[in-house]
Amino acid sequence: MNPVIFNIGNFELRWYSVLIAIAVIIGYAMIMSESKRFKIKKEFMFNMMFWTLIFAIIGARLYFVAFNLEYYSSNIAEIFQVWKGGLAIHGGLLFGAITIIIYCKKYKVRVGKILDIIVPPLLLGQAIGRWGNFFNSEAYGSIVTYQQLVNMKIIPQFIIDNMFINGSYHLPMFYFESLWCLLGFFISLFLRRRKYIKDAQLVAFYMMWYGAARFVIETFRTDALLFNGIRVARVVSVLMFIAGLIIQFIQSRKPKLDELYNKAEEEVKF
Repeated sequence: MNPVIFNIGNFELRWYSVLIAIAVIIGYAMIMSESKRFKIKKEFMFNMMFWTLIFAIIGARLYFVAFNLEYYSSNIAEIFQVWKGGLAIHGGLLFGAITIIIYCKKYKVRVGKILDIIVPPLLLGQAIGRWGNFFNSEAYGSIVTYQQLVNMKIIPQFIIDNMFINGSYHLPMFYFESLWCLLGFFISLFLRRRKYIKDAQLVAFYMMWYGAARFVIETFRTDALLFNGIRVARVVSVLMFIAGLIIQFIQSRKPKLDELYNKAEEEVKF
């Protein structure tokens, strides 16, 4: 699979970059639409999203580089070539969340609601973005046979054909993660329309949903980031899941009508 769409001189347009851009554009449209429902100022959301995106990309890259220091210490220029891949989602989530929390605290906006607004487009964006891994021939799993892939029934033939990497067929972990995120996206849309869902409960759902899936996925990936032989993403995924459980428990213990996500527009104060 060719990761490059076309070249013009030294400039090359890659599928990875295009898919991330598509995910960002769709996410922006969804976030602005949901924000309008709560009469959140457009300027506030635009500025917050701009800085969140910047720091999320920086965090995702730093996280990836940190666990590949041996390579990047000898290839420093490549640290900045993010369009070629090498963005770790956990680093992006961490830096992005910190940016949102700081920004919301500065302007005295309810952090839980803002994070909840972002959850559905985030899941959809991850579902789209994982296809960049497909074009880059990365984020694949253990070695399997061609027939094993065919027998799974849910894997399209064009994916199977392109999972023949370095002389062997591999599990398309990017595909499984994309499907899981897409399913989570539809569930999150349903959950946020429930009458008594509270602020931060969508965030809790996301942390448990993605944390559980990523823990399993990391078991099979062959390009996992390691620290002293430990698969870092599995540890982070467990922490995500536990944090999600704690948030869900805390919010569920509050009075039924406290901090409702779907309060009437005139009741939401920003």
